[in-house]
Amino acid sequence: MIADLKNLWMEAFGDSAETVDKFFVTGYSPKRCNYLCRDGIPATALYWFDCFVENHKIAYIYGVATAKDHRGQGLASQLLADTHQRLQENGYAGAILVPGEPGLFALYQKLGYRPAAKIGEFSCLRGDTPAEITPIGPEEYAALRRAYLPNGGVVQEAEILEYLQTYAAFYKGPDFLLSATADGEILTAQELLGNTQAAPGVLQALGCSRGQFRTPGETRDFAMFLPFSTDCPHPEYFGLALD
Repeated sequence: MIADLKNLWMEAFGDSAETVDKFFVTGYSPKRCNYLCRDGIPATALYWFDCFVENHKIAYIYGVATAKDHRGQGLASQLLADTHQRLQENGYAGAILVPGEPGLFALYQKLGYRPAAKIGEFSCLRGDTPAEITPIGPEEYAALRRAYLPNGGVVQEAEILEYLQTYAAFYKGPDFLLSATADGEILTAQELLGNTQAAPGVLQALGCSRGQFRTPGETRDFAMFLPFSTDCPHPEYFGLALD
């Protein structure tokens, strides 16, 4: 079954076998996966990571994929409905996801999701003076991140950071925290928490000429949230999307 799930992932997202293997080694768990089969083979599948908002456990649903031959049949909606029920039965207070493209917001809204956790975004060029920056591991990043999160920020730790580390790096500075991926001279930051004015110096320190940074803010809708209970807080910031 794992081989079939990998093949579905590669068909849906165009990722290499090496990239998919990294997920199934570090991020996959049969307890955090759901799929529907046709003729004994997964036709649609999804995965999730555990996270928390104000001590309420929620699921970050990720990697929703449907085989090309089975699209347009409502299978993904069926799978999500089944997953929501399973999550509720297992004590989750809600589910959060990040639509892969703007047109998917309307689709998820039909399933009960509502926009949540806006983000800020900005780009900048390399500065003249390098910032003081130190590479750190996922455990230290998780511990420091709790202090930097704004009110209503979603806590994301453990398996999701282990997986994110397969293609990104974690850094700390005197007054900021950064998760980012460098591609040549281009830096893409999954999140920059704390002092955003450090960004030009970060680029200088990491040898990049320009960068795109995601931060807490109000620039655009980013995630969508479906609460399973009336007492579950509405997430105000969700930064570490696996995009």
